[in-house]
Amino acid sequence: MDGIGNTMQKKAAELERMAEVLVTGEQLRLRLHEAKVIKDRRHHLRTYPNCFVAKEIIDWLIEHKEASDRDTAIKIMQKLLDQSILHHVCDEHKEFKDMKLFYRFRKDDGTFPLDSEAKVFMRGQRIYEKLMNTENTLLQTREEEGVTYERTLVALEFIDWLLQEGEMPTREEAEQLGRRLLEHGIIQHVSNKHHFVDGGLLYQFRMNFRRRRRLIELLNERCRSIPENHDSPFCLRKQGSEGGNTSFLSVSPTKEIKLVSAVRRSSMSSSCGSSGYYSSSPTLSSSPPVLCNPKSVLKRQVSPEELQAPGGPYIKKTFTIVGDAVGWGFVVRGTKPCHIQAVDPGGPAAAVGMKVQ
Repeated sequence: MDGIGNTMQKKAAELERMAEVLVTGEQLRLRLHEAKVIKDRRHHLRTYPNCFVAKEIIDWLIEHKEASDRDTAIKIMQKLLDQSILHHVCDEHKEFKDMKLFYRFRKDDGTFPLDSEAKVFMRGQRIYEKLMNTENTLLQTREEEGVTYERTLVALEFIDWLLQEGEMPTREEAEQLGRRLLEHGIIQHVSNKHHFVDGGLLYQFRMNFRRRRRLIELLNERCRSIPENHDSPFCLRKQGSEGGNTSFLSVSPTKEIKLVSAVRRSSMSSSCGSSGYYSSSPTLSSSPPVLCNPKSVLKRQVSPEELQAPGGPYIKKTFTIVGDAVGWGFVVRGTKPCHIQAVDPGGPAAAVGMKVQ
């Protein structure tokens, strides 16, 4: 039995790694489309649609702090090429080269190898996004066996929704889809005691497709995926009841927002240059990416009056944040005043100098 259990664990780990590569590659593809890096290009009187230039993408990765140097950028893109996420437009190069060569994401030309495993993850991601983007009452805080769980799905209601949305034609097939989503680590029973069954049991999404993956995670086994523990504000689920305000800011990506924040004057020395302004992007180093959120710069609770008092220890700072295909990369909690609970080190908010407060 131990051998079977170890085999299943290894299989689950392999599926999780594959899912991370797929999601990371798709997030990069969307970002490059938005940045107009992917576009139709001509060479020798021939047009190659939806492609990018290898040399330019390496420049882009370094500029956007996704790689510390050209060698690292090449390794990241090679990883995606090896996993059939992208390819040379004429399939003449199996290696990603720092040259003026055209490459293309396979999803942009319909050549992505849709094996059964990839199909499950893509189906799971589509269902996840549809649930997140539409108004419904499926995801709610509920109790099971005396324990409170946030953002849960009732299996039978989830199946009803799948049928209503035309995702599956019959309840039996919808239940089978739920079982596959669970087997691939996309959803799970709230206490991991049951497989997916058409009934009143509670389930949660285990995988957060919207978490912004850093491309460097593809190269580092230990950093391949950030554990989404129950204390992480980037996790879509939390087990157990917790006190306090749990409200958060939810906005659609690819929009520009302005956020007014109060910052302690003395804290600016660590993040400002001689000009007294925040740097436009975080300092780049060759060290591995930070996988946790920095500590708050506030040592105690602060009232709105203190924040707005003329000549006080806090100054008003306006951040203009341009969201990417994933979001803005920060979490707002609390009321009167609200505060920044978490900042994704690789996100747009961190790039303009936002800090945890």
